[in-house]
Amino acid sequence: MRWVNRHPRRGNSIVLGAIPIALLILLYLVVSAGRHAENPSDKILPLPSGMVEAMWPLLFEKDLLSGHVIFWADTLASLERLGLGLGISTLSALLVGLVLGALPPVRATFSPLVTAIAVIPPIALLPILFIAFGLGETAKVALIVIGIAPFMIRDIAAHVAALPREQIIKAQTLGASSWQVMLRVALPQAMPRLIQAVRLSLGPAWVFLISAEAIASDIGLGYRIFLVRRYLSMDVILPYVAWIALLAVAMDFILVQASRRLFPWAHGVGH
Repeated sequence: MRWVNRHPRRGNSIVLGAIPIALLILLYLVVSAGRHAENPSDKILPLPSGMVEAMWPLLFEKDLLSGHVIFWADTLASLERLGLGLGISTLSALLVGLVLGALPPVRATFSPLVTAIAVIPPIALLPILFIAFGLGETAKVALIVIGIAPFMIRDIAAHVAALPREQIIKAQTLGASSWQVMLRVALPQAMPRLIQAVRLSLGPAWVFLISAEAIASDIGLGYRIFLVRRYLSMDVILPYVAWIALLAVAMDFILVQASRRLFPWAHGVGH
């Protein structure tokens, strides 16, 4: 059988997916052990024991100045910013994308503006955001929204605009108005696409969040990473990066499961 026709079962897929990760971890352990054998004080590739020792106070001991456990305080602050940015972007994509996709005159008027905003590098706008909104939470959330919302809007608008014309004609034949077409024909079919757009935006959203926290913040995962880099504290940086990756994977998994449960027809379930 040709490889293009091979479809691993769910259990086999999990095993196959775990193999590269396990090999990567094994490679790191081997290289790290080799470096420490030559130089026990090596900081570039810390051993797991060194990471545990460095992370223990951050995970379980309260900071004397803030009174918070640093690791969990950083996580909560970053997730709050990320969640707010994703929430605003998702709502904007749903409302604006639906209108642009379903109403051709509106699409012709505002699509160039959305496209122009989408092609501007969001990081270049960060100084402007800090000047306009200050160094507080608003600028950080705004960077996430500006960074991902235009792409999500364009994706939803394109998806709605590409819906079969026959569906719209049938709805109008039954007496549906433009708004009823949007709500009863376009909206249900846009929802699975919206979740997919959020999934694709998770990576860029984390990039913009970490960038904003690194430049102007006193708490957060990105702030902590850039704070300890001056001391070459890879025993803190690597666990923080791994934790961010784990959070991103968990969020993606939750979105996939939510989409499958809420919109099984969009995933071919039951066919």
